[in-house]
Amino acid sequence: MAEIQLRNINKRWGSFVGVDNFDLTIADQEFLVLLGPSGCGKTTTMRMIAGLEDATEGEIIIDGKVVNDLDPKDRDVAMVFQSYGLYPNMNVYDNIRFPLKVRKVPENEHDERVRRASAMVELDEFLHRKPAELSGGQRQRVALARAIVREPNVFLMDEPLSNLDAKLRVSTRAQIKNLSHELKVTTVYVTHDQIEAMTLADRVVVMKQGKVQQVGTPTDIYDHPANTFVASFIGSPAMNLMDGTLSGGTFSGDKVSIAGLPGADGPVTLGFRAEDATLAEGSAGQIMAPIYTIELLGDATMLTVRAGGQLVSVKAHKEFRAKIGDMISFNVPVAICHLFDKESGTRIDAT
Repeated sequence: MAEIQLRNINKRWGSFVGVDNFDLTIADQEFLVLLGPSGCGKTTTMRMIAGLEDATEGEIIIDGKVVNDLDPKDRDVAMVFQSYGLYPNMNVYDNIRFPLKVRKVPENEHDERVRRASAMVELDEFLHRKPAELSGGQRQRVALARAIVREPNVFLMDEPLSNLDAKLRVSTRAQIKNLSHELKVTTVYVTHDQIEAMTLADRVVVMKQGKVQQVGTPTDIYDHPANTFVASFIGSPAMNLMDGTLSGGTFSGDKVSIAGLPGADGPVTLGFRAEDATLAEGSAGQIMAPIYTIELLGDATMLTVRAGGQLVSVKAHKEFRAKIGDMISFNVPVAICHLFDKESGTRIDAT
């Protein structure tokens, strides 16, 4: 068992607050993703779990034991970094084996554990090679195998895919997902890539400027963002956000009118996702605007218009054809609309 409890963790450097009152329990065997833009505190949080940074305040508890004063080597965690951190003079086999030597694991166990770890990430045919002879994806798999061979209580992964090209990111992501299923080890994964978060996580923690904005399953966060920051950070494309006024259940904005919405009268921000909008005939839609850009995606056509003072995305079928400047109109079902407070950005739930 390796439950991790972070009790009111703070990290400050002078007056600068890196992590502000982070309070969360990570369940045994859970795959938790810390998601947010650069500088939001996600890597600092991970480094405090690892013992590479000291918490200014709060307790870090792993497997029922307070570890604040323990050295990293005594916390039974294995880290995979953005930089692969391989030893260039060692071949793949010895790179994977190195943690076993450091931890003084009996030598008669080394070969079996190294080969089991290498097999999990499909490196068997590369064990004799040096890091310089490997591709970026292969090097990252060596780093993964070196973490696996430790058989730790906790995996900590700090943006491990960010140095890989798009195709390798997809295949290595699938490998990490499968490893998580096989190994059943508590994992904390840091990324700024919301697709990685959505596809890998059991739960996602969205952070901004050191503060937790929302914690939930990928589906929860996608379908019910807590505020406009989360709404704009999750999804590809991000949720459309339009400023306007709610009056008598009707949202009104520039080139926009949507009736039947719950909520008190006043200024609000309306949110909806591109895939939830549907094109209407002629000018019969709730939103009408000229096409700003057209992107052919293969399985769909992404249209962008300028409405409500914002660029708004709408996903059309793949056969849709039009030109920039053509006028289109579209509808947004009331049931999938999101309303946010104009000033605070906080979600307004129907009562």
